[in-house]
Amino acid sequence: MKNIAFINSMDSWGGGEKWHFETAIYFMEAGNKVHFFLSKNSELHKRLGSYPDIKLHFINVTGRSFLNPVKVLKLKALFIKEQIEVVLINLSHDLKLAGLTGTKAGIHRIIYTRGVAYPIKNSALNRYVFSHWLTDILASSKATAAAILQKNPTLFPKEKIKVIYNPLDVKEFTTRPHKPIYSRRKNEIIIGSLGRLEKEKNHVFLIYLSEYLSKNQIEHTILIGGAGSLEAELKEEINKKGLSAQFVFTGFLENVKDLLMCCDIFILPSLLEGFGFVIAEASLCEKPVIAFNTSSIPELVKDESSGFIVAVNDVKQCAEKVILLKNDPERVHSMGKNGFEYVRDKFNKEKIMKELEVFVN
Repeated sequence: MKNIAFINSMDSWGGGEKWHFETAIYFMEAGNKVHFFLSKNSELHKRLGSYPDIKLHFINVTGRSFLNPVKVLKLKALFIKEQIEVVLINLSHDLKLAGLTGTKAGIHRIIYTRGVAYPIKNSALNRYVFSHWLTDILASSKATAAAILQKNPTLFPKEKIKVIYNPLDVKEFTTRPHKPIYSRRKNEIIIGSLGRLEKEKNHVFLIYLSEYLSKNQIEHTILIGGAGSLEAELKEEINKKGLSAQFVFTGFLENVKDLLMCCDIFILPSLLEGFGFVIAEASLCEKPVIAFNTSSIPELVKDESSGFIVAVNDVKQCAEKVILLKNDPERVHSMGKNGFEYVRDKFNKEKIMKELEVFVN
């Protein structure tokens, strides 16, 4: 049994928060003493509040919190009081504060969980943080691991970077009830997409795709699940192009199956993914996936088997794959089956969590 601390001060919910939430519960149920340092009234707080065996500690962290001696001393004292042995950190500003205080408190394992396939800046501060305050980095994909040292190969020892894919509770997900959010209206192909409505998720690509399909008289509907700052801008652009009848915005979905089970294929236009939970979830719903040849995506989509990998922002290539699938229902079915089997075998929670437990211990 270990005293394990998770630190994640994010207010909203995303892949990193999902990972920390599920991993904290797993380690708690495995008999460890689990502490969670988080923001009050955050999405994590709302979910973890129903787990009394996980001890919650509320913190307010900014990019400069590690320079605040009061915050440093307070967190150090808590680490010592709770006899924390392992710290798992998610965000860069959490890393600075928890890395410094964890080091001062004498914690033996200070682990940065990296879920974005984006290079770390080669700044003087980062060089110090990564060489003095960290013991390990846990990457969610091979692409994420490779990106870490892209700007400075000596930033952190390569042998201390471990790749463990994000886990999926296949049994829970496949048996989870769902309520359809859309009913087929005509002989259309229904395209699903999920993700925060932010620039890096690149939803504008779906507008260009719809425009191309419409010009080629391909009946289609695109379901977009998620919320974000670009929602009004995207809807305005759709209206300008006269494509309103082709789009349905669902807002944030508590259960992504409500959307996924309504669509024929799933398209992820994201420009950057650390892991890509939604791809794996779409595959578990037996939907072929079309996504870009970037970051970790080729690790989740088996090209020509469970879906198609296309060039970044190539509307014509993507549209050709959509049309191909629209005209070949048997291929839709076989690709969906292949995707399900691949994700079930590769990212199953039981397998991944055992690997993670060995790593942490």
